[in-house]
Amino acid sequence: MASLPDLIENRSAMKESWDKFITRAKELAARQSDTGELLTFYWNLLGAQKQVYEYLAAKKDCRLSGALAQDLIVVQTMMPSLLEVVKTTGPAALAAEAERLLQATEDEIGEMLTEYWIAPTDLQFFAKAFLQPYACRLVEIGAKPIDRNLEAGENRCPFCAGKPQVAILKTQDPDSDVGSRHLLCSTCLTVWPFRRVVCANCGEERPAKLGYFHTGEYDHARAEFCDSCKHYIKSIDLTKLGLAMPLVDEVAAAPLDVWAHEKGYTKIELNLVGL
Repeated sequence: MASLPDLIENRSAMKESWDKFITRAKELAARQSDTGELLTFYWNLLGAQKQVYEYLAAKKDCRLSGALAQDLIVVQTMMPSLLEVVKTTGPAALAAEAERLLQATEDEIGEMLTEYWIAPTDLQFFAKAFLQPYACRLVEIGAKPIDRNLEAGENRCPFCAGKPQVAILKTQDPDSDVGSRHLLCSTCLTVWPFRRVVCANCGEERPAKLGYFHTGEYDHARAEFCDSCKHYIKSIDLTKLGLAMPLVDEVAAAPLDVWAHEKGYTKIELNLVGL
């Protein structure tokens, strides 16, 4: 397994990473009419996540432990701010749920967050969105989760055992045109190396069972699918567009999700806009 300093790229610059995510989402929202509404909501959500992260990073007198039950008293203080953002900028269904949660008790919110942390599902939007910056902060300070007993494996995050959100293709050698493959964690945004021609869900290696789909409109993005388990993951090719931000560009390439769903494939992990 990779050593802790290698688990997340530019881990000492996580604060700047949130700014880059937001900037990229704004840029794409301004020029992509088909996904502009999704990206506008997403950059507002990223701004709320950045606030959660900055609050946790500023708590010098209270070091996070990696046990959510113990950290909740500090962490959930920022939940109302994220809920307010979703209430005012989110799609109707999410906005209504945010308004309901704003009336919930601290115990109810704590139970929702804990349930997701122990048994995560990509259908729990609010818990996933809120705990991403918490998990990123844990990576940054090296506080490995100690109450998250999830199945380990090469296709799971080596830090928190989260599922991959998106695959990344990039060059390891500046003189090489061949991209290496990495996976980005849906929970803590850790990036780790993964074999190139293998399903990120079931481990299928037979080329005849693996394929991908892309369009010229999203030339640096593609949907990688497996006909053994009928799952897919989107990948962002940084060898084609080095300025791309995989977490954001994955959302922008929503038409690839539409294609995959029409073909009967299930995504390994839904993103925060539900695709």
